[in-house]
Amino acid sequence: MVAAVFRTVFAQPDAETVAATWDEVRDQLVGRFPKIGPLMDDAKTEVLAFTAFPRPHWSKVWSTNPLERVNKEIKRRARVVGIFPNDAAVIRLVGAVLADMHDEWQSADNRRYLSEGSMALLYPDRDTGPIAAIDSGE
Repeated sequence: MVAAVFRTVFAQPDAETVAATWDEVRDQLVGRFPKIGPLMDDAKTEVLAFTAFPRPHWSKVWSTNPLERVNKEIKRRARVVGIFPNDAAVIRLVGAVLADMHDEWQSADNRRYLSEGSMALLYPDRDTGPIAAIDSGE
């Protein structure tokens, strides 16, 4: 029941409705769970931070799936090693995993977590055209 009530918060169409629904859910739950009121008040800003982004970004911003994938890959590679001789070895392994993932994303054609069109919604007044790498001085 509690999970279903919280899901209604994330199903709202805009930031104002999300915040209002958060407050309604808090008021509903505080009767059964008195300690939840202050917890929800403290967490509101952090939990609803995704609403500062355009609506098409919401599902990607609130999801932790990419981070979970990174952690899973690090665990998989760490299991192979077993015991690390020192901290530097762990840092090298994690760095290698992150570098591999970065290279994979850089080399994949048209593979974007957030499209250029949806990113343009963040800064509509900015020019998204190409920028010269070197100023010719003219």
